[in-house]
Amino acid sequence: VFHGRILARRLVGQETRYEVEVKAPYRHRFPLVSREYLWVPNTCGCPPLREGGEYLLMARRHVNHEHTLNRILLQDDGYARPWTPREARLVREAARHC
Repeated sequence: VFHGRILARRLVGQETRYEVEVKAPYRHRFPLVSREYLWVPNTCGCPPLREGGEYLLMARRHVNHEHTLNRILLQDDGYARPWTPREARLVREAARHC
């Protein structure tokens, strides 16, 4: 889970690749750097993430069996919600209870 700002969007084959500025990592099982690529496995742009928009994103690390592909994937069961001050408060409260 992290707070990110969408910098760019590009269609690559059957996927959409978003360049994301990581504003704040929250609950994460893998390290994040200040800029990451977020992949969505479709070309419709779903969920509709707009360039310049800030979101609370719940994605997972995807590594293939050969360990040649290592990326952040936002699947259908993932979470992408527009960032609001309320989101910041909820994330801080959740972090205190863990």
